[in-house]
Amino acid sequence: MKRIALVTIGTQGDVQPYISLALALQERGYAVALGATEEFEDLVSGYGIEFHSLGPSIQSFLKETRFENAMSSSMLINGPWMLKQGQQIIDTAARSGWRMCQGADAVIVNMNTSFGIDIAEALKVPAIMTALQPLNSTSEFPLSMYYVADDLGPTLNKLSYTAATMQQAYWNLPRNRLRRELMGLEARNMGGVFTNTDGSPLTTLYAYSAAVSPRPRDWPKTALVTGYWNLRDRSQWEPTPEFEAFLSAGEAPVYIGFGSMPFGAERNTRILKEAVSRWGGRAVVARGWGGIDPRDLPDTIFPIEKAPHDRLFRYVSAVVHHGGAGTTSAGLHLGRPTFVVPQAMDQPYWGRRVYELGCGPKPVRLRKLTAELLAEALADLNSNESYRRSAAQVAENLRSEDGTDKAIKVIERVMANFVPRAMAKAPRKSRAKTKKLSLKKAV
Repeated sequence: MKRIALVTIGTQGDVQPYISLALALQERGYAVALGATEEFEDLVSGYGIEFHSLGPSIQSFLKETRFENAMSSSMLINGPWMLKQGQQIIDTAARSGWRMCQGADAVIVNMNTSFGIDIAEALKVPAIMTALQPLNSTSEFPLSMYYVADDLGPTLNKLSYTAATMQQAYWNLPRNRLRRELMGLEARNMGGVFTNTDGSPLTTLYAYSAAVSPRPRDWPKTALVTGYWNLRDRSQWEPTPEFEAFLSAGEAPVYIGFGSMPFGAERNTRILKEAVSRWGGRAVVARGWGGIDPRDLPDTIFPIEKAPHDRLFRYVSAVVHHGGAGTTSAGLHLGRPTFVVPQAMDQPYWGRRVYELGCGPKPVRLRKLTAELLAEALADLNSNESYRRSAAQVAENLRSEDGTDKAIKVIERVMANFVPRAMAKAPRKSRAKTKKLSLKKAV
């Protein structure tokens, strides 16, 4: 039985797609190991997947005051601390990843776990890069991981991707040390997350739909958009009696949640309460650890502790959220009009895509959000039929896709055609001779 190692670091939205892929691989007879930070052990193991811890809870890092300050005010002052912490996280994860990948026939990684490329090289197995947002450079739009204008023009769009290359050079410092100390490899000559050490391109699987973010025409053939890897919920979640009573007391509410980054709970809650009062409708809000204080809310706002989005969103008329890839997918799959209030990373990109698809109002960054702006957006979501029609059309397109099936076909093709670097560098005659000798031995 072939064994595949999946290595990921991030919040729940960065882990769930890999659980979905792991389950699909297991259904096809593969042994699968999934590495993530320790807080996801119960979630991963609960699906019957072999779990490996890659280090302490990522939530602890995100809850650090200096991280919040960097995200909300001064990246210049707090950036060095973030980079140092990031290197420590990478070092711990890479050492754990090295142990979990022993015996693997392929290693599947993402931008946060690019050290997996080195592990695969040392083990002489293929590495496959994955991403939940577009990252290969293109002239069609700027880098999605940083908040910039919608379109800088072809030249500047392309140039914006050098920011990711520079960031990767910093992450390569612990990688190169680990290559020498742990894996017995020389330092990488080539940077980036989309290439092997010799500069050859890595196959990259993008786990979202081309119906939401079309594949750029100038991407390399190795960059493939598969469709979403949606995790099938097994919790059998249903509304509590209290939530049922709230739902039956009036029109369907709007969902409001600000994601997994716990910034500004007091401010966010004040804006939420005033906006819902101005609008005059009803809302259900995510309590969690994502920037909402559930205490002292009016009867028109129902706080919910935890619920899978693909189930909860069936009970709401529209959604307001931070624009994470997973939450965006859940809302669009159910055809819900959407207003995005992004904070960081790829969230502004998904907010723009929702708006450009005609599924909701233009996004407003959370730090610029006011009660008045949120009230206007809620009223717009509730009354604009064009949003509902556009969202329904997108949902119909998404239902016809099977992202994990397409991804696995590519993974199998990469594994079948893989040639280790030492073999790849050998002249054709030598390779043929080696193959001939192997056949003789087998006979």
